[in-house]
Formats: sequence, C-alpha cells, structure tokens
Amino acid sequence: MRYSDFSIGILVTLSVFFVSACFGTFIGLTAAGTSLSRSATLRQLAAGYVSVIRGVPELLIILVVFFGGTAGLSAIAGRYVEVNAFAAGAAALTIVFGGYAAEIFRGAIMAIPRGQTEAALALGLPRLHRWMLVIVPQMLPLALPAYGNLCISLIKDTALVSIVGLSDIMRVAYVGAGSNRAPLPYFLAASAIYLALTSIALLSFTILERKFDYRGRQR
Repeated sequence: MRYSDFSIGILVTLSVFFVSACFGTFIGLTAAGTSLSRSATLRQLAAGYVSVIRGVPELLIILVVFFGGTAGLSAIAGRYVEVNAFAAGAAALTIVFGGYAAEIFRGAIMAIPRGQTEAALALGLPRLHRWMLVIVPQMLPLALPAYGNLCISLIKDTALVSIVGLSDIMRVAYVGAGSNRAPLPYFLAASAIYLALTSIALLSFTILERKFDYRGRQR
C-alpha cells in the first residue's frame, strides 16, 4: 500500500461528491417546490421526507440503501446480487443532501418579496416560467451561503461510504494504516487531503458570495 494510492481515493471521493451534489440539488429543488405546493398531501410528503433525513444518521441511511438494495435485487433476480458500492453510496448521500437542500431552498424562496411573484402573475407568466425566470434566479443567491456549507459538509460525509467497501480517501487510509501498521501517517495524510478539498470548496463559494449579494442582485 503506497501513498500514491490516495490519488484513486481522491478521484472516487470527488466522483461521489459531484454525483450526490448534482442529483441532490435537483431533489432539493423539487422537494422545496413541493413543500410550498397548494396540495396538502404534497406538502406532507415533502415534510415527511425532510423529517426522516433530519432524524436518521447518514451512516444508517447508507447501510439501509446498500443492504436494502442488495436484498431487493436478490429477491428480483432469485439469487444473491450485491448492489454496486458506488451506486449505493452516491444514492444514499444524494437522498441526504436533497433533504437538507430542500430546507435551504424553501427558506430562500420564502425570503423572496411576495411582490415579485405577484408581478409575475400579473404579467400572466405560466407557472414554469415564473419559477425559471423569477423565483429561481432570486432564490439561488439567497441560498448560496447555506448551500455552500452543505456542499462542504458533503465532502466530509463522503468518508462514510468507505463502510460499504468503496475505495475513497478514508478507505485507502484505513487499508494503508492496517497493511503498513502505521495508522498515524495515513490518517494524517487523509486529514490533509480532506482539509485541502474543503478549503478549495470554501474559497470557491466565498468568491461566489462576493459576486452576489444576499438580496439576489449581482454586484
């Protein structure tokens, strides 16, 4: 086991992060819109989803997705079929990310002055156009600070996927520490890598926050 193996772990970690962040953002936007729906049933479904995500540990969700998916596929195929570790880890973190993102987006949408949506209605814009042209452009800058923190947390949460055998940074450090009987150097190396990744993410979101003020107007 060599320190160069961390390059594979970094690639896996970043892949899990980007997949989870992209799909989780879509789920979060959908859940946020659903939570503000006129339908009480849809609002309750969105609230239930967010409550489950807030109340269940991320690690447990990963295990449920991995072993539950394996059990489901095995029952369908009539033989043992193990879920791909990457798919299970990314899916679980997507679900978690979407739940927290939904609350961020919901709060940002509610912070938009009511007169903006009323003006869009007065202009006769269809619902989709109201969202794409009026609500989302103003919501995103408002949500950016909290969304950036959520993405940074997601980078650290990717370490949890090592529990299902995915060769991310944490898994590489764990295997290297065991095979070389030198846990401290490998775990310190993993810590430095996570710190570097989160620092890059923090810098990126700081630049975006400086570009947009919190009232949703570009500087």
